[in-house]
Amino acid sequence: MWRVAPCAAVRENKSIETIQYRIIPRRTALVELAGKKNTRGREEHSRPGAHTLAEILSQPQIWKETEKRLKSSGALEHLADIFSPRSPWLFVGCGSSYLLSRLIAAAWTKHFYIPATGVPASELLFAPEETMRRIGAEQIVLMSRSGETTETMRVAELLQSHKTVQTLAVTCNAHSELEKLCTHTFKMEWADEKSTVMTRSFTAILLAFQRLGLEFVGDALLSAALHELPKSGQAWLDANAKRIQDFAWKRKFTDYVFLGQGVHYWLAEEAALKVTEMSSSYAQVYHSLEFRHGPRSIAGPETLITFFMSDAAREYEIALAKELKELGAAVCVVVNRANGDLKNHFDLLLELGLDAPESARYALTAIPAHLLGTAIGLRKGLNPDAPKNLTRAVVLPMKRKKPAVKRRRA
Repeated sequence: MWRVAPCAAVRENKSIETIQYRIIPRRTALVELAGKKNTRGREEHSRPGAHTLAEILSQPQIWKETEKRLKSSGALEHLADIFSPRSPWLFVGCGSSYLLSRLIAAAWTKHFYIPATGVPASELLFAPEETMRRIGAEQIVLMSRSGETTETMRVAELLQSHKTVQTLAVTCNAHSELEKLCTHTFKMEWADEKSTVMTRSFTAILLAFQRLGLEFVGDALLSAALHELPKSGQAWLDANAKRIQDFAWKRKFTDYVFLGQGVHYWLAEEAALKVTEMSSSYAQVYHSLEFRHGPRSIAGPETLITFFMSDAAREYEIALAKELKELGAAVCVVVNRANGDLKNHFDLLLELGLDAPESARYALTAIPAHLLGTAIGLRKGLNPDAPKNLTRAVVLPMKRKKPAVKRRRA
């Protein structure tokens, strides 16, 4: 049995490209990253999960790099000049990019009062007039890490006939096909991953759009909290990464359930997808209190139920978590701070411990599922870097028309 653990390379903010890791005996340490190279001078990433683990643990560094690059480029100021916080926004994507769209839209609506929603690309593709009429958005963001996802590109082509619509391609690909089909482009290539599954790109794009929201609606407290997040996030990872991986190695489950309310529901959705992708495990998602209405029948020793507790629903969710624990389920709780009573009731308690508004905690809240999914996959003998049946981008045969001339581009 094996596991992995962070080394000084991450804590000392070494270059992301030089970070590597090696598998070591489980009883020795959790994750060890090193700058070791092979005899030909190339990086060693031959072990299963190597890229994924390095990318997960690099997230605080990527967040810092994101803030630096966005400030130096002036990209957010430029986008804030082009787009409006008063008109509806529509975010579109597939897979994690779709869930990221819903998360950003929910956060914008709650914290910035900007009208926004998200739909999967297929929904817009197969019911374009109905979807556009229902949402009324003429500012449409198309999310695709690769910039090559077929459904998203087809939507971009479809929207070219809507002359009043402005489209924004969001990608981590320096040269993507998607940007050729949109009126504006926002690229974050420094946040891209080598592994199949989105981890650091997900949280980096989330933080970038939180900062774009701040361009529209000033919030000094949130701005200061996001600036401190890389430092506090690194401290949290140092203290908790090993605990999460140890728990995943020690306990085996048949079912995984993720619960959340409000914005946290979309964090729960993404968490379930991460565990499913990385470990080929069955995962379900519900609004927390909905779990009482039927789904709780699966609560038992073979079920791990993870709560992403929000400030608003915290007391109700604690009561539900205790009920499920009494039914024999294993319970994991991700919460900002726990009282003494909470600490004594659950199998894995993960306190964020941030002196920051709830809106500044979303990126960090996403990380436990990254570590959990990776550890479960490795325990099952899988490779989280390249999950079975998955590719980095879903590219389908596509009849391409001659691209329209782009009107503007950021």
